[in-house]
Amino acid sequence: MDLAARRLRIAFYAPLKSPDHPVPSGDRQMARMLIACLEHAGHQVDVISHLRAYSPSSDDRTAWLRLQAEAGAERRRLTGLWQTSPPDLIFCYHPYYKSPDLIGLALSRQFAVPYVTCEASYSARRNLGVWAETQKTVCAGVQHSAVNLCFTARDEAGLRSAVPGARLARIPAFIDMSGFDAPSRPEPGHIVSVAMMRGGDKFESYRHIAAALAAMPRSTDWRLSVAGDGPARAEIMGLFTSLPPERVDWLGALPATEV
Repeated sequence: MDLAARRLRIAFYAPLKSPDHPVPSGDRQMARMLIACLEHAGHQVDVISHLRAYSPSSDDRTAWLRLQAEAGAERRRLTGLWQTSPPDLIFCYHPYYKSPDLIGLALSRQFAVPYVTCEASYSARRNLGVWAETQKTVCAGVQHSAVNLCFTARDEAGLRSAVPGARLARIPAFIDMSGFDAPSRPEPGHIVSVAMMRGGDKFESYRHIAAALAAMPRSTDWRLSVAGDGPARAEIMGLFTSLPPERVDWLGALPATEV
C-alpha cells in the first residue's frame, strides 16, 4: 500500500498529555501543531484516547499496574471500534520513560497497521524500578515503528544507541506563527518570560532568571513581564522578592493571542 499517495486516516495518541487536555503546556501545544501539520497535508486525524499514561515515580508499582489495566480497557474499546475499519496509520507523540505508549503499539501489531513515533526518547540512567519496564516498552515501539521522527540530534543519538537498526529521521522543530503576526513594537529593557509554574526544570529556570536580574547593576533600566501560572506560583514569586516589585509584572496564565 502506497501510504504517501492517498489521504490517510491517522489514529493519533499522545500518552503524556492529550491535545485536548485542559492544562496548557508546550507538550500539548506541540501535539496540536503536529495534528494541524498532518491535516494540512490532507490527512484525517483522530485522537484515539485521552488516557494519560504518566508514571511520575519509579517506585510506585501499584499505580503502574493500575495504569496498565486502564490502558488494557482502552485497547479493548478501540479493538471493538476498529473491527471493520481500522485506521491507516497510528501516530504516537512523545513516548518516553514516564509516558510509554501502552495503547497504539499493541493495536498496531494486532491490526497490522503502520506505526510512527515522534519525539520518542531513551535515557539509560532512568532504568530504575517501574521505569525500567516503561523504557522497554518505548524501545519496543521504536524498534517496531516504520519511522521515528526526531526533533533533536540528542534524541536521535539516544535512540540509535538504545535501539540499533531503528528507522530514524530528523524533522525540524516548528511553530505556528499565525498568532504572532502583530507589528513589532520593541521596548528597550522589557523582558518577557512565558512558562508554566511548577517544580523541576521550570522552577530552576525561574530561579536562574531571578538570580540574573538580581546581579544586574541597579542603574540598569529593565522590567520583567511574567506570563504563566501553576502549582508552584507562590514559591516562584518568592524567588523574586529581592527585586524591586514595580519592575516585575505578574500576568498569570494568558491565551496565545494575549501572549
